[in-house]
Amino acid sequence: MASEKAVDNAQRLRYIRAIERFHKSTLSYLMNTPELSHAGYDKKIENSLKVLQRVDEIALYKGDLQDLQKLIKKMISYKGSDKDIEDIKTDILYSSNQLEKNKNARRYKKDKHTESKYDDWE
Repeated sequence: MASEKAVDNAQRLRYIRAIERFHKSTLSYLMNTPELSHAGYDKKIENSLKVLQRVDEIALYKGDLQDLQKLIKKMISYKGSDKDIEDIKTDILYSSNQLEKNKNARRYKKDKHTESKYDDWE
């Protein structure tokens, strides 16, 4: 029998994968659809919500995942709005880009003074 910790971890991973899938599919729709419409966006969000609602919402403690969760809630809030679809697209793509930028900022670190690092070898 699996321990309670293993079950909690599996549920957490399942939830994280579900929100990442929701995010990726919505971004794909916004970037690749030639003619965007509110009806199409609403339908895409509705279909993605069906997958997301099959998984229980779990409290996330990592900053990137919390930001992703906020972005998902923002996408859902735009579902019934009367805001222009291009404004929605711009806002969501900008927020998503900032999220990716924050993830990559920790992964890659620029070396300062790269020229002086090799001075003592000559």
